[in-house]
Amino acid sequence: MKIRLALLACALAVTALAADVTGKWTGETQGRNGAQTVTITLKADGSALTGTLNGGRGGDVEISDGKISGDNISFSVTREFNGNSMKIEYSGTVSGDEMKLKYEVGGRGPRELTLKRSTT
Repeated sequence: MKIRLALLACALAVTALAADVTGKWTGETQGRNGAQTVTITLKADGSALTGTLNGGRGGDVEISDGKISGDNISFSVTREFNGNSMKIEYSGTVSGDEMKLKYEVGGRGPRELTLKRSTT
């Protein structure tokens, strides 16, 4: 019985250490036609992460493979372009109301994206 309580306490402690990412985050990235607003809506459930990303003409896309561990966050989205699908992997850190992500699109090298927690 004591072992179960100790394991439960450890599991709760790990969950409590995860950054609070649930909510809406916004930022800007440079696209072919200039600055583009990116909105990410996240929901954390323990170390699992779900939500959507909206960053352009394609509308909202579901996040997959979402994980959060402490301040570290990672997820991927699959975009459809001209009948081709492209998986884009994001990873980064969260510090308070700021999220810094790195991602790569089409082999053009890593890009960085800084998002702020939205209050609306």
